[in-house]
Amino acid sequence: MEISVKTTTLEEFAQHANYSLLDSLTPDPQATWDGDDHMPRQVFSGHYVPVTPTPLAAPKYVAHSKTLFNELGLSDALAQNEQFRNLFSGNIKAAQAPIRGYGWATGYALSIYASEYTQQCPFGTGNGYGDGRAISIFEGLFNGKRWEMQLKGGGRTPYCRGADGRAVLRSSVREFLAQEFMHALGIPTSRSLTLYVSQVETVRRGWYSENSQSLDPDILVDTPAAITTRVAPSFLRVGQLELFARRARSKAHPNAQNELKMIVEHLIERNYREEIDPGLDFSNQVIELATLFRSRLTKLVANWIRVGYCQGNFNSDNCAAGGFTLDYGPFGFCEQFDPSFQPWTGGGEHFAFFNQPMAAEANFEMFWKSLRQLLDGDAQNLAQLDQIREEFAEVMQQEIEAMWVKKLGLNSFNSLLVNELLELMIISKIDYTVFFRRLSVIPEDLSMLKESFYMPSSEQLDARWNNWLQNWQLQLKGCNELSARSAAMQSSNPNITWREWLIAPAYEKAAQGDYSLIKELQNVFSNPYKQQSKELESKYNVMKPKQFFNLGGISHYSCSS
Repeated sequence: MEISVKTTTLEEFAQHANYSLLDSLTPDPQATWDGDDHMPRQVFSGHYVPVTPTPLAAPKYVAHSKTLFNELGLSDALAQNEQFRNLFSGNIKAAQAPIRGYGWATGYALSIYASEYTQQCPFGTGNGYGDGRAISIFEGLFNGKRWEMQLKGGGRTPYCRGADGRAVLRSSVREFLAQEFMHALGIPTSRSLTLYVSQVETVRRGWYSENSQSLDPDILVDTPAAITTRVAPSFLRVGQLELFARRARSKAHPNAQNELKMIVEHLIERNYREEIDPGLDFSNQVIELATLFRSRLTKLVANWIRVGYCQGNFNSDNCAAGGFTLDYGPFGFCEQFDPSFQPWTGGGEHFAFFNQPMAAEANFEMFWKSLRQLLDGDAQNLAQLDQIREEFAEVMQQEIEAMWVKKLGLNSFNSLLVNELLELMIISKIDYTVFFRRLSVIPEDLSMLKESFYMPSSEQLDARWNNWLQNWQLQLKGCNELSARSAAMQSSNPNITWREWLIAPAYEKAAQGDYSLIKELQNVFSNPYKQQSKELESKYNVMKPKQFFNLGGISHYSCSS
């Protein structure tokens, strides 16, 4: 919705401030009053730690999301306003009342496939694991909607585990572009507000030498430090609920059970209040919460598979309790179709492309386990909650089937048709996005589909494809007019996808002070289902060239950022 009167100054922006998290939850009682809390330490209780971000030295504007600025009623010129730039590049001293003079970081727990871990915490207790370089600095209301704004790369917090708390320009460009691309794809996600880079500060990270096919980074590089601001209704994670549930279970401190109840109440208020009747007693609100989160999570993962997205590291701490995509670190989009596609070298097959539904179920199990702690002794509601958990796989399968129905333009799911297609896609090494976009035209023969093959076909394989194509077309004959069916398929199958080999030049040029490719990608990614100009189509609607296969930093990358 276009807003006629735009916010043009930081003073006007500040009037949107409204801190529900700071005002309704409890701070760590051992925290400093002024947010000067930047060294690794154990945090034993409380929902957040007040902490001030570390400002970038000599910050420079790189990009902002015009789409999100418009939604929030912000003038585009505000992104380059000196005071605004200073605040969102980490200088909290630029804040104007009622903006608070400090930010906050939160702790959370880690579970991988429903197994609890503490060894990632430097103290081995789980009390030092959380937002190591993500610092929220603002929460406010814009046009009746609540948004939290968080600096990624904002410096050390008590959870930094000895690291520098910084993010490099490379990963910041990726996250900035990916969040808005996912939004344009129609998939729930955190959003991107601004991206600033230091003109003098660099950080050293492991990365890949030119044309390296090494699995792990093989060189150290000095890269400009950057801060991207990500925006979401909240940044509550499944891992956050887990942390408080673990403490309640072990009776870690006298207020542990109450802290768990408070964080769940806050989650409902922040992410589910429009759907959960506040008049219900708390136990029934918990049941509603479990049902709604299951629905959001299963739909989300089905949509990831629809567009070829792989989260790469779908732990419970990377799973937003609000049911949207969060943490664009080791993510990637599948180009050559492979159910085992995994862009992150540390991810393993368990977080691969087609294993994401199982990873989601494991994360939901930890969510369910955390909620169970609140219903102890309530046999009726516990049984209902357990039923919701037991039906997760069935609900997930229904969402996956519905996704395939949309991608293929069908009226109902046909397992034989889908399974045969997946087998042929693997054999022919098809480009996931190009293939389904070509299929959306509803071609009469195989020639157009073969444009998406990464390897030459054979007569025998062509015969199998032709047989599949005929069976699929028979299914469509019972559907609506084919032109309407084709249009519907094109609205489910994007024309443009994320191709890492086209993103790398954008962040490489940005490191030299040239942001033109970032702006071009913003434009291309803003309408991923639409046909682009001839020039942009020839550049971005292209299959992966052979030289980029198995290339470090392109086909795979470490989580180092």
